[in-house]
Amino acid sequence: MTQTPAVKGILALVAGIAVFSVQDLILKLISGDYPLHQAMLLRSLTAIPFLLAITWFFDGTLRTLVSPTWPAMLARGLLNFLAYTLYYLALAALPMATTVALYFTAPLMIVVMSVLILREHVSAPRWIAVAMGFAGVILMVRPGGDLFDWAALLPILCSVAYAGSMIMARVMGTRDSAAAMAFWGNLAFLAAAAALALVYGRGGTAEGVHPSLAFLTRGWVWPSGWDLFLMASCGLIAAIGLTLLTQAYRVAQSSVVAPFEFTFAFWGILWGWLFWGELPDALGWLGIGVIIAAGVYVLRSEGVKEG
Repeated sequence: MTQTPAVKGILALVAGIAVFSVQDLILKLISGDYPLHQAMLLRSLTAIPFLLAITWFFDGTLRTLVSPTWPAMLARGLLNFLAYTLYYLALAALPMATTVALYFTAPLMIVVMSVLILREHVSAPRWIAVAMGFAGVILMVRPGGDLFDWAALLPILCSVAYAGSMIMARVMGTRDSAAAMAFWGNLAFLAAAAALALVYGRGGTAEGVHPSLAFLTRGWVWPSGWDLFLMASCGLIAAIGLTLLTQAYRVAQSSVVAPFEFTFAFWGILWGWLFWGELPDALGWLGIGVIIAAGVYVLRSEGVKEG
């Protein structure tokens, strides 16, 4: 298969999703003991040198970071921060598979926005692939009673913000590199996390409140050495993941790569099995098969059509 822009974008997206799934696992593991703003602040600080190195490696210079469009890149970063904050707050309260399933309204949002905002042509096969992928996720997780928790609204709102940030990446990709957008996006994360720390850092008691609210409002907690390492490692994860996801939507049409957001479901199942002893049943495995079929279908068709 030739390395067309569509294929490059798909591969970058799949790799970025895999990398970011590790951060999701870490944040769910620590969500009962630490505040979200603490983890995000440490993550963003640690990511800075890695992002500078990535920029130097891919762009050959750090001058690409000095761009007149930095306010737009910063705004996109704040939108991304909103998306991830909503998602992680939901993750603190809901099972991982349920949160992932609700998040998967994002590819649908991206395809719709790509039509309404970017005026991209979305072929029938792409709509079919999105529908197949979404059906596969529903088969896998079949969200039940947990949906009555108000936290279930958070990943849906996250999907809207995330879709908007990726549409912005597509628009801005003609003038800014993926590394530059990831760097400015990380600065937005750092500023927003610091603002939350100023508001909630001293904190009060998080006992007896909703897990999502506790994760947001809990005061700063001095971490153990291992937990500090986990939170700091999210910096490297974020640097690589942000660059890959931004590159995906920068080089390929949003409606082409969006169906591959569904690959995140595999990682939700894997981490759920390894850390919480959860495995899909027969319908769940059928859903995995449907997602694989949808992804392979788009990958093969777009590899042939786009040059």
